[in-house]
Amino acid sequence: MTGVVVLMAAGLLALSIASGMLGLGVAFAAVPFLGFFLPDLVHQVQPLSLFLNGVTAIFAAWGFARSGLVAWRPALLLTAVTGVAAPAGAWLAQGTPQQWLWGIYLLAVAYLAWRMFRPSPTARAAAPALGRAILLAVPIAVLAGLLGVGPGFLLMPALVLVGYEPKTAAGVTAVAVTLPSFTSLVPHLSTADVDLGLAAVLVVVGAAGSYLGARLTSRYVTGPQLKRLFGVLIVVMTAVKVITLIF
Repeated sequence: MTGVVVLMAAGLLALSIASGMLGLGVAFAAVPFLGFFLPDLVHQVQPLSLFLNGVTAIFAAWGFARSGLVAWRPALLLTAVTGVAAPAGAWLAQGTPQQWLWGIYLLAVAYLAWRMFRPSPTARAAAPALGRAILLAVPIAVLAGLLGVGPGFLLMPALVLVGYEPKTAAGVTAVAVTLPSFTSLVPHLSTADVDLGLAAVLVVVGAAGSYLGARLTSRYVTGPQLKRLFGVLIVVMTAVKVITLIF
């Protein structure tokens, strides 16, 4: 069992660094990864992933804030919207068959990969369209709650799409996904089956990795590099999960 915990911690460290670089929170990558070790998506993987997502987002937000990359007004507005909308998706997940959830998850991965590999838009003279971002945040948060992953995986590319520079989008996303990660956890509390000792280890590892990832982005990594790196990571990991589901 100790070897399994070490393997899980090492894998989550790598994933939290990568997700922290984009301000996503780790859940979108952690769901398929933890699915290799934990058999129950709704009662084991999702609640653990959501809690990890909230913690890693907090530390990623701290890392981005230290470099002045958090635009606080849009971040707080989006936090309020996603925090209210996300629990609706988490509640729907309680009665949705796991096969459907994995199918929706894979479709979301396909969209994410497409967004990550697209060229970054050229700089715009107009201010970012915050109103459009807020409207998009509602269905994004509901879908994220349904999947148990937090809304960062779709919110970050949505912010880039409406005009935010990628590093600023990552900083805003890190703040905005924190509250919905915890509010989405509420419908899972009565049915969650999580090993608290394992959770404690993963929380510490995830927090350290996400902060490191945010600092790496702030200092050394460009937006296009981030998008390609995470796109490759999530596609490869999900391809392995598809193989395990088939065979």
